[in-house]
Amino acid sequence: MTDIVLHDTKTKQKKKLEPVVPGQVGMYVCGPTVYDRAHIGNARPVVVFDTLYRLLRHVYGADAVTYVRNFTDVDDKINARAAESGRSIGDITQETIGWYLDDMAALGALEPDLAPRATQSIDAMIAMIAELIEKGHAYAAEGHVLFSVASDPQYGSLSHRNVDEMIAGARVEVAPYKRDAMDFVLWKPSDEGTPGWESPWGRGRPGWHIECSAMSREVFGERFDIHGGGNDLMFPHHENEAAQSRCAHGHDGMASIWMHNGMLQVEGAKMSKSLGNFFTVKDLLDQGIPGEVIRFVLLSTHYRAPLDWTERGVEEAEKTLRKWRTATAGIEPAATVPPGVVAALSDDLNTPGAIAALHGLSEPAELLAGAGLLGLLDASMGGWAAAPDAGDAATLIEKLIAARADARAAKDFARSDAIRDGFAAAGVIVKDTAEGATWELSPTFDPAKLEDLA
Repeated sequence: MTDIVLHDTKTKQKKKLEPVVPGQVGMYVCGPTVYDRAHIGNARPVVVFDTLYRLLRHVYGADAVTYVRNFTDVDDKINARAAESGRSIGDITQETIGWYLDDMAALGALEPDLAPRATQSIDAMIAMIAELIEKGHAYAAEGHVLFSVASDPQYGSLSHRNVDEMIAGARVEVAPYKRDAMDFVLWKPSDEGTPGWESPWGRGRPGWHIECSAMSREVFGERFDIHGGGNDLMFPHHENEAAQSRCAHGHDGMASIWMHNGMLQVEGAKMSKSLGNFFTVKDLLDQGIPGEVIRFVLLSTHYRAPLDWTERGVEEAEKTLRKWRTATAGIEPAATVPPGVVAALSDDLNTPGAIAALHGLSEPAELLAGAGLLGLLDASMGGWAAAPDAGDAATLIEKLIAARADARAAKDFARSDAIRDGFAAAGVIVKDTAEGATWELSPTFDPAKLEDLA
């Protein structure tokens, strides 16, 4: 069996994947808070861990991998969106989950094996909070329950931050009911207009961090193999998850490997609404950028490095995919994935290395098989690359090719060059061969631009 090594955030080293349950792999990835459309930065971890999921299934078998990605459907951002829109929380979360699944499917992402919603696991969260109180790691105060950071000597070991950095990074809330500024909320009270559930501490709702600790335990038990998410979740979210689970279970083995993808920039600048460079996946799709092209761009940089989204990168991705789709048209993929592709992905999910391996393949069937492991060149995603139909313009193109030949024979180079340039502008690709000129249409074919040449 192929060995897979992955970079572990906690140890800052690559670790060989050695499943907790031999032959079975469990992966939990933090999913979205469902109140709005997913932006392109949200899509990066989806594509990254979808690719890892494909690799795990390839190596261990589809039935041996359990991939879990949750939906946070109880959150103050959702409550605020409901209040400002006048819509119910249930309508907003259901609609947003539908948007999310549609947008991620457009990027070629497989759906996880399980997609639990936080509101379905409230009892599990309450039970875990009660355990933490009983063991002296949490306390109730004024309708809240807070985790006592001071009770966990290993707090900070995942993100490798000191106390001052953690206070700044967490943007801690100063509250009179806290014993320490770093303590974070496990449970908070709800008023009549806010979603809430009955608990030993009164009617309320969970804090954000407890949900993933409780939901991952429901699925996998106290230990599982891979926990993933973006760098922005490393602290405080994943640090707090690790602390809760460590203190509830009495061991530090919640996840054997913690993986975090780098953040996304746009043309060298941090993506933000204030800079006008903030866009959703739906925005890109509506602009005509195919989902497969978006996926390729997201895989073109190693997942742990920052990714710079640029127009040039999109153009290069589209060019490469068109070339590959042309080369593999009408063929079946090879029975085995090329070893170079598997080796690159097995070495800390080196997607740029895997893409380089694809470029080096000479057999189209192998290219198709290798690209499939990265979620590329799937038949269901290829409609965007189909060549347009010349229709009524075919006759005009043939006449213009003949006119160009006549102009060349008459040494009227201005006329022949004008036709050549017109073809290029209209998206007509003309190739001169010993048997005469042949032509084909590029996907940007515009017949209107031929009319002035006639």
